[in-house]
Amino acid sequence: MDSLDVVNSRTRAAYNLAAQRYHDLFHEEMQEKEFDRRLLDSFALKFDTTSLICDAGCGPSGHIGRYMFYKGLQVIGVDISDKSIELARRYNPGMRFEREDIGAMTFADGTFDGILSYYSIINTPKIYVDRIFREFSRVLKPNGYVLVTVKAGTAEGYVDDLLGIRTKIFLALFTEQEIIQYLYHTGFAVESIERRDPHSFEINNERIFAIGRKSRR
Repeated sequence: MDSLDVVNSRTRAAYNLAAQRYHDLFHEEMQEKEFDRRLLDSFALKFDTTSLICDAGCGPSGHIGRYMFYKGLQVIGVDISDKSIELARRYNPGMRFEREDIGAMTFADGTFDGILSYYSIINTPKIYVDRIFREFSRVLKPNGYVLVTVKAGTAEGYVDDLLGIRTKIFLALFTEQEIIQYLYHTGFAVESIERRDPHSFEINNERIFAIGRKSRR
């Protein structure tokens, strides 16, 4: 297994190449995802206008964080890809975006009230994913919430294509039990876990949506 630094370097390079194509394909996808909208609507009710949300792995569109931003919440989008951050700033004037590694962020302990992790852990080998959850716990306030979304399955490894662009990137699929264990082992209580079938325009894997609440400890 490659080191996490090597995996992250390849992820950054891949999304730097594919950022514009990703935006072109997905920036309006929420219009077609009723389940996701309802889930985010419910998640947003846990916060108020003073709350600060981290969109961890925001991508070049920043559209998940933007959905929450339009509900009156304060949102900071972060991503490992320089190009993704450049485009997210361009397409979302008035929102804040920073280039960050979601497994080692520069924010102080207890900065955020909530974290959106929309497919942001899927490019990390499973042996390293607990580091990301520990970091989520660190930057969250006590009783803060995290929403984790992944593609269902058991496989992991490098693939040679990202959105039709020839590049090497790691891809991991997860089971419900794996996500529950990551949350439990890093100090979160599991509030809910749901699944949905993929849409016709998505990769053909079920989606898993888990909400965890950080304990006071």
